[in-house]
Amino acid sequence: MKRYTVTAALPYANGPLHLGHMAGVYLPADIFVRFLRLKGEDALFICGSDEHGAAITLRAKKEGISPKEIVDKYHQLIQNSFQKFGITFDIYHRTSSELHHKVSSEFFLKLHENQAFIEQKSQQYFDDSFQQFLADRYITGTCPKCENPSAYGDQCEKCGSDLSPADLINPTSTLSGLSPILKETSHWYLPMNDHEAWLESWIQNGLLNDLQQHNPKEWRNQVIGQCMSWIKSGLKPRAMTRDLDWGVPVPLPNAEGKVLYVWLDAPIGYISATQAWAEKTGKDWRPYWKKTEGKDTKLVHFIGKDNIVFHAIIFPILLKTHGEYILPDNVPAYEFLNLEGDKFSTSRNWAVWLHEYIERYPTKTDELKYVLTSIAPESKDSEFTWADFQQRVNAELADILGNFVNRTLVLTHKYFEGVVPSPGDFSTEEDIILERLEEFEPKISELMHAYKIREAQQEMMQIARLGNKYLADEEPWKKVKSAPERVPTILYTALQITRELARMAQIFLPETANKIYGMLNLSGDSWQGPLARLQPGHTIRAAEILFEKITDEMVEAERQKLQPAENLTNTNFPPMKELISFEDFTKMDLRLGKVIAAKKMENADKLLVLTVHTGIDERTIVSGIAMHYTAEEIVGKSVVVLMNLAPRKIRGVESHGMLLMAENEEGKLSALVSERGFEEGPTIS
Repeated sequence: MKRYTVTAALPYANGPLHLGHMAGVYLPADIFVRFLRLKGEDALFICGSDEHGAAITLRAKKEGISPKEIVDKYHQLIQNSFQKFGITFDIYHRTSSELHHKVSSEFFLKLHENQAFIEQKSQQYFDDSFQQFLADRYITGTCPKCENPSAYGDQCEKCGSDLSPADLINPTSTLSGLSPILKETSHWYLPMNDHEAWLESWIQNGLLNDLQQHNPKEWRNQVIGQCMSWIKSGLKPRAMTRDLDWGVPVPLPNAEGKVLYVWLDAPIGYISATQAWAEKTGKDWRPYWKKTEGKDTKLVHFIGKDNIVFHAIIFPILLKTHGEYILPDNVPAYEFLNLEGDKFSTSRNWAVWLHEYIERYPTKTDELKYVLTSIAPESKDSEFTWADFQQRVNAELADILGNFVNRTLVLTHKYFEGVVPSPGDFSTEEDIILERLEEFEPKISELMHAYKIREAQQEMMQIARLGNKYLADEEPWKKVKSAPERVPTILYTALQITRELARMAQIFLPETANKIYGMLNLSGDSWQGPLARLQPGHTIRAAEILFEKITDEMVEAERQKLQPAENLTNTNFPPMKELISFEDFTKMDLRLGKVIAAKKMENADKLLVLTVHTGIDERTIVSGIAMHYTAEEIVGKSVVVLMNLAPRKIRGVESHGMLLMAENEEGKLSALVSERGFEEGPTIS
């Protein structure tokens, strides 16, 4: 028996899961693990919420709540979605746990003891008004390569280029909207350039000095290609710590206010999750990770292509430098899934959210699994459309698989009262079919071990096609009159095809397989040993419809849910932000106010200090509108005020609220209310 540690990329706990996530990571990982378990292999399936990093804190600041509130909300939503979709993790952990902080700290200290890091000072962007160093995702600006005005400090999502904050043109802090300043800070860097030689040999040849090896021929071309591109371009030292107040604190003296870089912290989450599983089950975690205890263990990372460098370069460096851990045997990375001709986009609501799909169609999870696996972006980007979803469910699942199983069981009940008949002499065709049934498991196993999961599912569907063609050729409904002695053999053979179809479907369509086994009056089959056959005299249950047809009305309704994105026109305006609930909106206290005094803030080009009469009080508001209004121009204007925004000190002045203004395509701001007759005080509704 082999041992596998299978990980699926930790999803950020800052939003729900969409179909792109499922097709490119979690569904193929789950199918692979189901396969291993049916083969009798020892397979541990690990995942959890990635609850640190700038994306979490950025969303928390936007929503005016704590990072913990964000991660608690989305950890639960994501975990529930996985459970309802039938993803079979052995444990779904979280990186905010006390155990993870302990494991990560110990891992970092071991690396530090092994002199894995170099401590360096550097100039980093700093938001003076918030008195905070800015992580890469806290900085936006113009991409130097494609001129996208909304690129992040670590990546341009339009052209896909990897960036550093210093690359951006006109960088802006996402916290204040102001231009950040450069300020010196100190961090611990991983000198990746020192590891180029062994990485190149290991990735291309699969060999290490300590004889740990893998077969590079099994790695996907895009994984090896991206890794070698990074290495040939020259790896550079990368900071493994950040100036943030959310994350795993750096466990060293004089490191106050610094946390571990999320891409050091997050993959260690696989290890801490394994330890949490071991504590819960009373088992030993070390054979799944340690070189000594787990020398025969295969570590497999299922990820999206944007995570290749972290799992195939950075994490292996960390594991090898630590000295006690195995390295990945494979990193089957997936390309991106697009939606109806466009990229999935959270900000434009251009997505099909998994939890919403499950809420609307709780009995159609296998249909979604089948379609996502059929179009899985294993080697290139692919696309999900509702029309294709309808076509595949109706023409393949319903008309081929469902139709074959239904006809076989209905005819068995009609002609033999639901009892498996004793066959007569087999024809040449039936001998061939029964021999072919023995070939599907080895073929599918070969494809699964090569991580060709899409092809493996196609092979499973060949069983249903074989059965459909057999019934169509033999026509037992006609032979019952013309050659009745042949009918028992035909239905006996069709029932054997049905059982093998159920056996192979267990890894791809688990709910469907369970239904077929239920109708066959069986509990299931393993993939160990030869194919078991239904014995004459065995009683089966009544047939049930496996798949309902997808209607045009359903397709149109789902397309309409994407309508906001379809209506976008070419514009310089930023895209719509993520949808919020009506309850979230009602929490905002918006009122009309009047600016009764204003002055320029010293040493700040963009800030005005305003006194605003709101009808119930006079309050000070610091606003970044000095590039659009002078202090004299803004006095007397009616403005919309967000009243219940938590006070915040900006350059020593406490601001109590925010002005809401409109921005045109040139970036010019104007007050939202200019009509006469509006007095300060009324709430906005």
